[in-house]
Amino acid sequence: MKNPQYESHLVRRLKWEDLDEKYVEGLVKAARAEDIEGAGLAVLPKIAADITTRSLTPSIRTKASLRARRDMTVCGMELARIALKVYGEASGDFGCRFTALAKDGDRVPAGGTLGTIEGPARVILQAERVMLNFLQRLSGVATETAKYVAALGDSPTKLLDTRKTTPGLRVLEKYAFACGGGYNHRIGLFDRVMLKDNHLAAAGASKGDALAGAVRIAREKNAGFAIEVEVDALDQIPPVLEAGADVIMFDNFSNADIAEGVRLVGGGAWTEISGGVTLESVGELGKLGADFVSTAAPVHSSKWIDIGLDS
Repeated sequence: MKNPQYESHLVRRLKWEDLDEKYVEGLVKAARAEDIEGAGLAVLPKIAADITTRSLTPSIRTKASLRARRDMTVCGMELARIALKVYGEASGDFGCRFTALAKDGDRVPAGGTLGTIEGPARVILQAERVMLNFLQRLSGVATETAKYVAALGDSPTKLLDTRKTTPGLRVLEKYAFACGGGYNHRIGLFDRVMLKDNHLAAAGASKGDALAGAVRIAREKNAGFAIEVEVDALDQIPPVLEAGADVIMFDNFSNADIAEGVRLVGGGAWTEISGGVTLESVGELGKLGADFVSTAAPVHSSKWIDIGLDS
């Protein structure tokens, strides 16, 4: 039977307060260093500065608005605040004020205002590109995720992400996926046992008793962690189920085999569909009775959302 102790782990959405804001601030600082100081180049620039805005009088202040250029699901409002803070601290000017008019997860139509900024022109102009890069990237993920969630309709099957994320940006991209209405699969290798085909092949444990034994060993060595097993054939399900796996992932199964897999598992474990999931196919997959369907597509195939900073 499904172990209720793992439900809150398997059905979860990252919230902003789950993230380490100091880590996120470090990402913004790294982006600033790249843009202003040439970080990453073997030979650094002679002048580490925004040579355009340094010609502006420091006392000049301005107002600007963040506007959606197309319909979108918002993600990254806290990053706008952090970016202005980082750039303000670097310039010694702390006078920027950001007012959010939308929340992460909100649907905003084209032309809608996400927030307003008031403060030193030099700080706002320097921060503009990095701030927008984060907002556009994360809002793109959230917007694409929302399309998949909408395609599932009223199906009880929940949409999961994967570990296919941009290095360094995982927590932000997973947060964006959650803002779009999806749920988060494991955050990293540390928070769930997941026996995939390569693990089982390396252990010579892809079938029968050997497969069941591999699941039991994983359980013994990882008390308190959910155990997920990837299967690529129906005959792998009985030994995995008998050994007590918590989640059984159907990898690249046909729809007919998914339906049969769900029947075989019954209520003995959570079930997950994975492999080749598209916006066109996810609606039909949601009718097959699995608990989850996982896809990396909203992260790796989403388009940046056009957001403007208008004075």
